Amino acid sequence: MTTSTRSTAPTRDRSRLWSVGKIVVFDTAGPFVAYLMLRSAGLSAVSALVLSGVLPGVVVLDGLIRHRRLDAIGILVLAGIAVGTILGLLTGNARLVLVEGSVPTAAFGVLCLSSLRSRRPLIFRFALEFMGGDTPRGRDFDGLWQYPGFRHAFRLFTVVWGVAYLAEAAARIVIVETTSTGTALAVSKVMPYAVAGVLTAWMTLYGRRTRRQGERLAAQAATAAQAAAGTAAPEPALSAS
Repeated sequence: MTTSTRSTAPTRDRSRLWSVGKIVVFDTAGPFVAYLMLRSAGLSAVSALVLSGVLPGVVVLDGLIRHRRLDAIGILVLAGIAVGTILGLLTGNARLVLVEGSVPTAAFGVLCLSSLRSRRPLIFRFALEFMGGDTPRGRDFDGLWQYPGFRHAFRLFTVVWGVAYLAEAAARIVIVETTSTGTALAVSKVMPYAVAGVLTAWMTLYGRRTRRQGERLAAQAATAAQAAAGTAAPEPALSAS
């Protein structure tokens, strides 16, 4: 068991490094550096933005090739890139190219809020898919849906994510319209990870607090039940002398 655990640790570390590397190269620093290099090479702002915007699409296509399927987030990313590219090339306006980041963000926010009318909200579905619905952990997680407190928590999570992503999309548009192209590009690449990090941290803290409250209420209920059982216990009958 120990040998197996040790042998899988380097694999997990390499996987994490590869995931972080992809984010840096293709999603955040990579597009910004590519934009600066293309601009210094004499390309227009629109051309530089369009070419540097290809990098995030590479990650989506890589996932499509590896897993033979395109998830909803990948579709939104490709749709945003397509919208920004078409608007930029048709109008020659660099700011419209940068709007592409707001398209998948706003669409995701709308999907979150719309999913509240379905049987399972979107954030719960994502969490279940992340755990693996066919794994023992995933089945245990799915079974928790029967509890009202669990359902309330994930509906709340979905509302908060939906509102936050709509607010992020609006903030991106404001930043694009009020700052330079380079600044707007840099902010638009960092903001999604900052927002997701804050929301994930809040979910974790909320979940821990809710679990502690549940454990405390369960302990109080058990104590009250024991006290009631002790009070209701009949007194032993006196033997006839």
